[in-house]
Amino acid sequence: MTSAAQPPRPGGPQAHPEHIGHVIFITAAAAMGGFLFGYDSSVINGAVQAIRDRYDIGSGELAQVIAAALIGSAIGAATAGRIADRIGRIHCMRISSALFTVSAVGSALPFALWDLAMWRVIGGFAIGMASVIGPAYIAEVSPPAYRGRLASFQQAAIVLGIALSQLVNFGILHIADGDQRGTIAGLEAWQWMLGVMVVPAILYGLLSFAIPESPRFLISVGRKDAARGVLAEVEDSGVDLDARVEEIELNLRKEHKPTFKDLLGRVGFLPVVWIGIGLSALQQLVGINVIFYYSSSLWQSVGIDPTSSFFYSFTTSIINIIGTVIAMIFVDRIGRRPLLLIGSFGMMVSLALAAWAFSYKSGSGSDISIPNTQGTVALVAAHSFVLFFALSWGVVVWVLLGEMFPGKIRAAALGVAASAQWIANWAVTVSFPTLSDWNLSGAYVIYSAFALLSIFFILKWVPETKGKRLEEMG
Repeated sequence: MTSAAQPPRPGGPQAHPEHIGHVIFITAAAAMGGFLFGYDSSVINGAVQAIRDRYDIGSGELAQVIAAALIGSAIGAATAGRIADRIGRIHCMRISSALFTVSAVGSALPFALWDLAMWRVIGGFAIGMASVIGPAYIAEVSPPAYRGRLASFQQAAIVLGIALSQLVNFGILHIADGDQRGTIAGLEAWQWMLGVMVVPAILYGLLSFAIPESPRFLISVGRKDAARGVLAEVEDSGVDLDARVEEIELNLRKEHKPTFKDLLGRVGFLPVVWIGIGLSALQQLVGINVIFYYSSSLWQSVGIDPTSSFFYSFTTSIINIIGTVIAMIFVDRIGRRPLLLIGSFGMMVSLALAAWAFSYKSGSGSDISIPNTQGTVALVAAHSFVLFFALSWGVVVWVLLGEMFPGKIRAAALGVAASAQWIANWAVTVSFPTLSDWNLSGAYVIYSAFALLSIFFILKWVPETKGKRLEEMG
C-alpha cells in the first residue's frame, strides 16, 4: 500500500490547478473515514455520566465499556492492510461505512450494557480500518509536492469529527434541558448523541462511489488502463503516464506481500518498526484521549456544572482544529522533527500545570470544588495541551507512519504501528477513571512524564522524512 510517485523536478511541470482540486476532493472523500474515526471516538464523551447512571456501574465497568471500541480498533488496524491489498481500498471504505452505520444504530438502541459494548467493538473495527486505509490511500494518490499537506487531511478530518461530535452533544443536551438522560422523542439524550453518527457514516459510503481506486492497487490486479486513467487525473502535467505505470509495476514486482516475519530483526522487530511503535504509543500515552473521551466528566469531577463542561469540551475541539491547521501549514515547511519537538515541550509544560491545578481539588461526592485561580489554570492548561498536541503529534505521527517504512514492509509495519496506537489508547482510556478516583493530579503527572520522554525519543530515534520520496525510505 505505497505510492511510487516521482518528486517534482526543478523547473518541471507542476500539477494543473484543476488536478489539484480533483486530488483535494479525492483526499477529502477518503478522509471521511478519519472524520468518522474522530466522531465515533469522541461522541461517547457526552454519554459517559448517563451510561454510569443508567446501568449503575462503577469506574472499572464504565472504563471497559468506553474502551471497548479500542479493542475493535486494534483488530481493524491490524487486518485492514491485508484486506485492502486483497479487495481494494475503495471496498474497504465501503465495509467501514457499513460497520460505522450498524454501530451507530446499535449503540443508540442497546438492550443492555453488554450489547452496548459489542456495538462499540464493531464501531471500533471500523475506526481501525479507517485509521489505516485513509493515510495509505491518500499517500498513493497524492502528488509528491503536496503529499505532506494532503496526508494532513486525515488528521484534519479526525479533529473536525471530534469538534462536530461535541457540538452535536452540546446541542442535544440543550434540547434535553441540560439532562443527559432527558427524554427526546422517546429516547434519552445520550442515545441520540450516539445515534446521530449514522448520517456521516452513510455519507462516507456514498462518497466512496465518487472517487477512483488507488492506481497502485489497480496495477497490482492487472488493470493498467484504469490505473493510467487515475494517474492522468492526479499526476503533474507532462508526466509520462506509461513510464509511471511501468515504475509502479516494477516496484510491485520487486516487492512481496509483507508478512509479520518480514518485520522481525535481531531484537524483536526491525529498528524502524520499533520507531513506528514508539511514535504510536507515545502519541496516546501523553493522555490526549482523556480530553476527548472524558473531558465532560473530568470538568464535572472538579465542580463544573454539566452544561459548562460540555461547552469546554467543544472549545477544546475548536482549539484542536486550530492546531491541526497550523500543522498542515508547517509540516512541509519546517519538517516533521521540529514540529514534534515543539509539541512535546508544550505538552509537557501544559500537563505539569494541569497536574498542579488539579492538586487543589477538594470535597467528595457531589460537593467537589477547585479554587478559581487553579480552575482557570486547569482550563488554560487543558486547552494549551490540546493545541500543542494538534500542531505536532496529532498530525505528524500520521504523516510519518505513511512515509517512514521501506516499501517492502510498509503495509504490514503500518498495521502493527496503528495497532500499537490503539493498544496504548486502550490502556490510557481504561485506566483513567480509576486513576482519577485515586489521584487526578497524579494522573496528569504521569502524562507529563511521557511528554518529557517523547522529547528524548525524537532526538534519539525519529528520522526526518521531509522532501524524501517514499522509495527512498529504507
